[in-house]
Amino acid sequence: MSWLARLFGTAPPPPAVQPARLVVGLGNPGPDYDGTRHNVGFEVLDRVAAEAGLAFGPEAAQAMLAEGTWRGTPVALAKPLTFMNRSGRAVAGLLERYRLGADDVLIVYDDLALEIGGLRVRGKGSAGGHNGVRSVIEALGSTEFPRLRVGVGNSFPPGQQVDFVLSPFDDDERAAADEAVAEAAQAVFTFVRDGLTAAMNAHNRR
Repeated sequence: MSWLARLFGTAPPPPAVQPARLVVGLGNPGPDYDGTRHNVGFEVLDRVAAEAGLAFGPEAAQAMLAEGTWRGTPVALAKPLTFMNRSGRAVAGLLERYRLGADDVLIVYDDLALEIGGLRVRGKGSAGGHNGVRSVIEALGSTEFPRLRVGVGNSFPPGQQVDFVLSPFDDDERAAADEAVAEAAQAVFTFVRDGLTAAMNAHNRR
């Protein structure tokens, strides 16, 4: 919702479609965070939207939305505007907006435990130290929701984790990161079209 809408209480637009799947990329809003490791979830969703011919435009449930149909399947893509540590608020609001259950949402986010280029699709799991995922778990009251982890490496000195995830990929890492984003986008399409198990079988890699 824009600042004018927040100020005057304008209702968000109704869904353009009733999606069968919801895909949420985690990240931090604003240009200061563009291209950082922590925003790889946003990068994946931008790639998905471009390939699906969708555009991010309306704001609702504290998220930027791209709603439409891809190959006959109605889908919604969302980038929360809540900042990473409060991502759960947006995810819970989005599930309410679209009347979907936790099994119907795929959460896409960065993972320090995987090398750059690594992908993992899972149906449940802990937060693994990721504050955005922790917020989603707290908001939903469950660890059982599909997620796509995208490796961003972990080459940082002790105590420098925050600076590392809020930094851009190095020049010699960018090609591998771009490849991972492209493959992650395909994993999203597989999830949307064929479901979680198919995405796990086709796209999990180190």
